[in-house]
Amino acid sequence: MAYQSVFQRKEFKYILTRRQAAMMKELISGKMRIDQYGPTTIRNIYFDTDDYKVIRESLEKPVYKEKLRVRSYSYAKAEDKVFIELKKKYNGWGYKRRIQAGNAISMEWLCEGGESPEDSQIAREITYFRDRLPGLSPKVFLTYEREAYEMTDGSAFRVTFDTNILGRETDMCFSSGIYGTPILSPELVIMELKIDGAIPLWMARGLDDHFIVRSSFSKYGEYYMNFIRSGNNEDQAFPA
Repeated sequence: MAYQSVFQRKEFKYILTRRQAAMMKELISGKMRIDQYGPTTIRNIYFDTDDYKVIRESLEKPVYKEKLRVRSYSYAKAEDKVFIELKKKYNGWGYKRRIQAGNAISMEWLCEGGESPEDSQIAREITYFRDRLPGLSPKVFLTYEREAYEMTDGSAFRVTFDTNILGRETDMCFSSGIYGTPILSPELVIMELKIDGAIPLWMARGLDDHFIVRSSFSKYGEYYMNFIRSGNNEDQAFPA
């Protein structure tokens, strides 16, 4: 199946209560539908240096920043395909550039300085990011449950709801179970609006009507601040 390799959009995040999330789902009902993948468990491996240079610089909110992660939307064995994603942000716009390759091949490329799995501009950008940060390695494994909604009229506006966000610093493996330390209260939901222009008027009015305001939030950043920098990283297990 073909996949989209380049994304350019603005991403607005909101921290909601379960009740607010239910109200927002009611608001989008009829205008949006859950996308073809349905409810999904997302698995991410974030790469960083031993002194966490990538996330520290990101949290300083520079005009331009980058992150590297490997993502799987399901349990993945060595030969299964995963996404290697370079996320960039410049002047409020988010850019995601990704390629797809086998799980084992991808990790060898990123962790051991192996050959790129393909000859493409995006692969070269990822290799450059790897090479300019000596010691880059998997640092945090983040998982969460996602419901992604798309417009029924085919336009590009998307809304996602993320719950059960768990982080850990061990067992960096897509074939392992879903467990880790919760980084938010179970009563909270991260809603994200993904747009390539302006927020639709009906959504903007709905946000105002429900007194919902934007929040600066990074899952990796939240885990780093609360469980790495603070030293409170016990890697508790909470099986799904």
